[in-house]
Amino acid sequence: MPESPPKTGPETAGPGAAASPPSAEKTAARTEAPRVAAASLVGTTIEYYDFAVYGTASALVLGPAFFPSGNPTVSSLAAFLTFAAAFLSRPLGVVLFGTIGDRLGRRQALVASLLLMGVATVGVGLLPTYETAGLLAPVLLVTLRLLQGLSMGGEWGGAVLLAAEHAPPGRRALYASVPQAGPSLGFLLSSAVILPTLHIAGRDGFADWAWRIPFLLSTVLVVIGLWVRTTVSESPVFRDAAHRTTQAPAPAPAPAPAPESRFPLATLLKRYPGRLLLGTGAAIGGSAVYYLTIVYSLSYGPKQLGIPQNTMLTAASIGAAAGIAITLPVARLSDRIGRRPVMLTGAVGCVLWAVPMYASLSSRDAWLITGAYTVGLMLLALMFSPVAAFLPELFPARLRYTGASAAFILANTLGGGFAPLVATWLNSRWDSPLVLGFYTGGLCLLSLLCLLALPETRDHEFDT
Repeated sequence: MPESPPKTGPETAGPGAAASPPSAEKTAARTEAPRVAAASLVGTTIEYYDFAVYGTASALVLGPAFFPSGNPTVSSLAAFLTFAAAFLSRPLGVVLFGTIGDRLGRRQALVASLLLMGVATVGVGLLPTYETAGLLAPVLLVTLRLLQGLSMGGEWGGAVLLAAEHAPPGRRALYASVPQAGPSLGFLLSSAVILPTLHIAGRDGFADWAWRIPFLLSTVLVVIGLWVRTTVSESPVFRDAAHRTTQAPAPAPAPAPAPESRFPLATLLKRYPGRLLLGTGAAIGGSAVYYLTIVYSLSYGPKQLGIPQNTMLTAASIGAAAGIAITLPVARLSDRIGRRPVMLTGAVGCVLWAVPMYASLSSRDAWLITGAYTVGLMLLALMFSPVAAFLPELFPARLRYTGASAAFILANTLGGGFAPLVATWLNSRWDSPLVLGFYTGGLCLLSLLCLLALPETRDHEFDT
């Protein structure tokens, strides 16, 4: 039977337990926790800004620019296929950056992932279109998207781990949730760049040349992010684990245990396959809600229902801002009452609200759509704020970067990366926004069932 991560009292040993005082190094690291959480947030926001810029651009202009076709549905499908391509390379990023993060350090993996994302995003902004370069243009676009996905495979797990492993006792979810606001902040930042650019250049100007501006602006953001990330310390939990491995005295003779693989993913699949699958399922519904709302509906609303583009961007932006506003309070609540009660509430809410949320698109009313999206993205925050602590708590320190990243990235790939493709196909068969609600609600129901099968993790010991 797979081993379970060790547990103690509520994140610390009880009064009667013998415990050694924390090291001065670990105490100093935890006083640095707010700065580390902020640094994780900055990097995650920049990475998701880069990703959101591509998702919005693919919904608006990249189909005709790189995949010209007489059929607009075919062009949209091709553009969303390149969006999905980045999700296909995310698991490779989990292997690469998970190995770096679990063997060499969390900070090194995060710096490398941010640098790779910046290079790939600026590269997209410099690409020639199909009209200029022919087939070479979409080939280069897909290549750069694969590099973006490789980077994203290492970003989320490292960011939440660096924050959580610096957190003081009893506030792990609070600190881990800070970088969890990065996806929505990244989308808001991309909207803050794209909306004025659309307004100034006009729809034709944006499609012709101005779509490149948000990609090229990533250069400045990545430089800032790299500077911030290189100034924070390594995770104290990782340092202690590495120190125990290298400095522990030789044990008394005993039967040799089966050797572990040099690759954390192999050990993870051998010892924790159930937790990996259930953790993936627990996050898959929220991924669908996020990507169908933030990416797909920005294309579907204007093209299929005639809703103004600014209406869709504004509705998604206000909803994302509302989700950000409750992220930290929700995380603090999960530190007090547990991860599962909060996440289960969010999952039930998303199951019930998915159909009404997307049905609001049929009204074409800006206020109704904005209200529906705001409620939906706040319910999403109930699921996604605690998951930043919940998934890492399912795995021990030596496998935590790989385990948390693998669960979250698989959920993002299956629930988010392919969601626009599945939604485009569904709407080609049944021309109604209701199918988006049934599809999303079904995935949220799957998350609800997986959460019911997983244990509460708030009291799990985090230093081993």
